[in-house]
Amino acid sequence: MKILYRMKGLKNYRSVFFYIFVTFILTGLSGCSASKKLHVENVLIEGRANPLGINTLTPSFSWQLRSDGHNVMQTDYRILVSTDGDFLTQEAIVWDSDWVTTDQSLYNIYNGQDLDGGTTYYARVAVKDNHGNVAESAVQSFHTGLLSEADWGEAQWITNEKLPDSLVNPLPLSSSKLRIDKSYELPVFRKNVNVDKKVTSSIAYISGLGHYELLINGQPVDSAVLQAGWTKYDKEAYYVVYDLADRWQQGKNTIGVLLGNGFYYIPPIKGRYQKHKVAFGLPKLKMKVVNTYDDGSKETIDSDSTWKVHQSPITFSSMYGGEDYDERVLSTSWSKPEYDDTAWDNVLLVDGPPLRAQETEPVRIMERFGSQAVNRIDERTRVYDFGQNASGIVHVEMKGHQGDTVRIYPAELLNDEGRANQKHSGSPYYYQYIFAQDGEISWRPRFTYYGFRYAEVRLLPAGNEEIEIQKITAEHIRNGAQQVGSFQSSDTLFNQIHTLINWGIKSNMVSVFTDCPHREKLGWLEQLHLMGPSVQYNFDVERLFAKSLSDMRQSQTEEGLVPETAPEYVHFDWGGDVFRDSPEWGSSSIILAWYAYKWYGNKAFLTDNYDMMKKYMHYLKGKAKDNVLYHGLGDWYDLGPERPGFSQLTTPGITATAIYYYNLKILSQIAALLEDNEYKSYADSLQNKVYQAFNEKFYDERDAVYGSGSQTALAMPLYVGLVDEANEDKVLANLIKDIADRDTSFTAGDIGHRYLLQALQQAGRDDLIYAMHKDDTRPGYGYQIRKGATALTESWAALPTVSNNHFMLGHLMEWFHTRLGGLGQEEGSIAYKHIRIAPKMLDVVKQRTVTYESPYGPVMFEHDGERFHVDIPANSRCTLVLPESADYRINGEKLDAYEYRLTDAGLEIQLGSGQYNIK
Repeated sequence: MKILYRMKGLKNYRSVFFYIFVTFILTGLSGCSASKKLHVENVLIEGRANPLGINTLTPSFSWQLRSDGHNVMQTDYRILVSTDGDFLTQEAIVWDSDWVTTDQSLYNIYNGQDLDGGTTYYARVAVKDNHGNVAESAVQSFHTGLLSEADWGEAQWITNEKLPDSLVNPLPLSSSKLRIDKSYELPVFRKNVNVDKKVTSSIAYISGLGHYELLINGQPVDSAVLQAGWTKYDKEAYYVVYDLADRWQQGKNTIGVLLGNGFYYIPPIKGRYQKHKVAFGLPKLKMKVVNTYDDGSKETIDSDSTWKVHQSPITFSSMYGGEDYDERVLSTSWSKPEYDDTAWDNVLLVDGPPLRAQETEPVRIMERFGSQAVNRIDERTRVYDFGQNASGIVHVEMKGHQGDTVRIYPAELLNDEGRANQKHSGSPYYYQYIFAQDGEISWRPRFTYYGFRYAEVRLLPAGNEEIEIQKITAEHIRNGAQQVGSFQSSDTLFNQIHTLINWGIKSNMVSVFTDCPHREKLGWLEQLHLMGPSVQYNFDVERLFAKSLSDMRQSQTEEGLVPETAPEYVHFDWGGDVFRDSPEWGSSSIILAWYAYKWYGNKAFLTDNYDMMKKYMHYLKGKAKDNVLYHGLGDWYDLGPERPGFSQLTTPGITATAIYYYNLKILSQIAALLEDNEYKSYADSLQNKVYQAFNEKFYDERDAVYGSGSQTALAMPLYVGLVDEANEDKVLANLIKDIADRDTSFTAGDIGHRYLLQALQQAGRDDLIYAMHKDDTRPGYGYQIRKGATALTESWAALPTVSNNHFMLGHLMEWFHTRLGGLGQEEGSIAYKHIRIAPKMLDVVKQRTVTYESPYGPVMFEHDGERFHVDIPANSRCTLVLPESADYRINGEKLDAYEYRLTDAGLEIQLGSGQYNIK
């Protein structure tokens, strides 16, 4: 009946035929009972669900299969793309892939008619499986972005004031002679729009530099903050696409936009913290709205000279100094239709950077913490404790009087007097609000954030009446990437460590992966390849990794250097180039791209960055002396006798050259995959030369150690393959001896710690890893928790003189997921197509549960001490490695019902997709 009802609206017999074709051919004629066993879900277009604004006209399509059966594999797929969401006419179809025989469900590339920019399309995916089932997805949509300047039509960049060209300085030194003496006001913009028809479609494209908040009729259009994400603004900026169809009212409407400086412009205001000086220009706006009405007509609203501008009530905004709001500057109704803007100024037309649609998730308020305790320092000063150190802002509800000022100092730590201590996290940083009239307000800063657990509130009344703080909340902000994994075990300390590291990740995951959420907020690159394996088991950061690699491409110099931070906003002019040029940092341009390809299966990670990789390797070859690299920071923040910082224990050149060799090893594999045989031969040849040079320079044959013999000096060569096979056992024995001689303490730092863990895992010494990190009486994760840390700290010893919320050093999280949880891939597998679950230390950690949303679907492994439970998604398979036993029963069946074999690793059982209970 449903089909007949819909057919009544079709115009001709051809449409009727086509509708029946789509409905029955795509759904299949295999019967209702069969079709219920297979579902097509989580369809992604260019890696996003129903994306608004993609940067290509040949998008990729990925999907997951769900089934209540076992051993389910895709055999064929079919994709339809149409300009009509109902798929009612053949003329609307721009691509019919027809049935394609393959099990590939990731990144299938569009191959139909030419698509147009700024246009909405619809897609449906159908799949057949190896059991004869056929299923189709729900209708998906995607909107192509504005891919050229011409696509923006008449829209122009508008502002209130232009920074003189002589002051534009997109890459200054931290102590440069950049002098901006004038204080520039932040702008707000208004545009009135009359709507006298029903709006059926409204697509808005907006870029506000550095950040913006968009309002329609006084209401924000979404809950995102710090839009759009920051990037290398002299190369490109991001715009965001919105569907505003339900935002318009009949009659007069108003578009309102506030701007913040972000990293586009760091205001040089005395009395506020300023990490560095950067001035790409002053805040500006570009916007285009295309409204389609029920009569088929269209209207385009462009940012142009007809827009109005006024000084913003945000009188100061800095990523490093905080934010001030003066309610006296502008009526709170300024963005509503009834407001009279005749006294406002006309905007100024200016130039701006090239634009690209933002593809990463926006930054959002992800968690909120109420005050757990308050300490009244005096009648006008109180300190609130939110219980968790996190990146965020303070939201305050308060009652005051005309002219009253409230000032808030967020901080990670407290000083001896119980007040906010910003000494080592960037000072002074504060939020300030000035009342324009008596009353109650609810306020949060818009265009800045900080890392804090405490907030010191100073009440500065204009008269004798008191200011009342009614409610105060810490709002944790981070990138909106979906959580895709979890870890729990019977070991309480390990669970606490996982949470500790997770807060370090969450607090430094915005539109870049930062080092810390307060004093620097810079994208130090070594973290990406060292912490990336931990992050990807917990969050869907495929697009954020792609953005990080894009930042590297844009920050790469003409000589080929990939600097230590990207986007690169500053050259630190102390210590020479040591804080700009370290191979262990710049090599994320190669290592992260390779890792991400293996994790997600997107070949674009390789093709988009291949030229950057080769250019960087050419740069490193030029820096090498007899094929050995000596420059850079080395094993930053290792545990030595001195205050942490520069590498203390490892001979200079070992970490840099080991990474150099590892790069060449990876590039050889990438070149082979991309069928670049010439470069593969070159990489292999250079790799052999580096191998020989490294061993000649650093290996001590008599003592079987490299360089100083530190844990890092031994572990890195072992892991990357620089140790001759005849010497591996001796070098490993010396590594283990050093750990044992230190009573299982570790000394490795930022660079070496992950490689120490990996080398021990390769040797099957998870028992040592356990012992090294189980003791909380010496510097390490447990020690940080004992010292009161609630997020991963910059130093192993949780020193109060450094950051207490940092991204580096969290490598043990990877061990939780891959060794205790056992989750990994078989050699040669891409995107967890062939999962390998091989849990370790089952007799020590009695219970553990690990979950992971792989590109093919949800994976779970659980051991409750007696039995195992395994979930394997459709269209993938698993090798499960358990202790040897002939008595296992899998879903009630004897082991003989499954393919298995006994190996040195244990009993390897081959499982197809499905759920399995094993005891």
